Amino acid sequence: MPLSRASLGFLGLFFTAGAILLIFFTLLGGARNSTPLNEVYFLQADTGNIPGAPATSRWTFWNLCSVNSNGRNDCGSTHVDFPLDPPSSRNFGTTVNVPPEFIGTNHYFLTSRFMFPFIIIGLFFTTLSLFTGLLAMCTRFGSYLSGFLAWLGLTFQTITTCLMTAVFVQGRNAFNRNGQSSKVGTKAYAFMWTATVCLFLSCLLYCIGGTVGRKDSGYSGRKERRRGFFSSARSNSVKSQKKEQPSLA
Repeated sequence: MPLSRASLGFLGLFFTAGAILLIFFTLLGGARNSTPLNEVYFLQADTGNIPGAPATSRWTFWNLCSVNSNGRNDCGSTHVDFPLDPPSSRNFGTTVNVPPEFIGTNHYFLTSRFMFPFIIIGLFFTTLSLFTGLLAMCTRFGSYLSGFLAWLGLTFQTITTCLMTAVFVQGRNAFNRNGQSSKVGTKAYAFMWTATVCLFLSCLLYCIGGTVGRKDSGYSGRKERRRGFFSSARSNSVKSQKKEQPSLA
């Protein structure tokens, strides 16, 4: 049994809401030392041999955090759009024992900084799609509008996720090559890629919801027109036959 526009719109809302929740978990990771935000980070590296750095460092959107005895983020003051740039004063302020890939380049700084505005723009369009999704359950226009807004959110979310994957995987590899054990944050990557998939499903469901009823109504209309034509023809034929029959009286 095919799904109705209301069912498709509700599913689109469900996936959109799920994507927004996961994006917020990633965006606010490191902003507070409370669960689950203190478990979200992009990159972890052993930096104990870098002067002035904690034994283990974790990068988030808001700051460079150390790790407490429970294995969770121990973050200080927040700085919006915090970059991955170990040699600069924003991170460690030294080049001693810093992987050479980070020295003399703005690649890591710029790539990690561009993530923040893209995720904010994507979150804005995704939130609009959530509100218009209420219309998607009852109108074709609402379905297409929600699908378009979700597609815009998906575009910026995909850019953010790709930038995150590229820059922090490269950073992990740089630390590992320098003999400093490093890994990417499993939760941050799981949240961001799952949110991307959810937004893709939302776009698909909204667009399918916009097409529901169009083909059926068109087919029914043509069928009724054909039925009306043949019914009229048959009625005229019967009438003509009655006129041609001789009267028995």
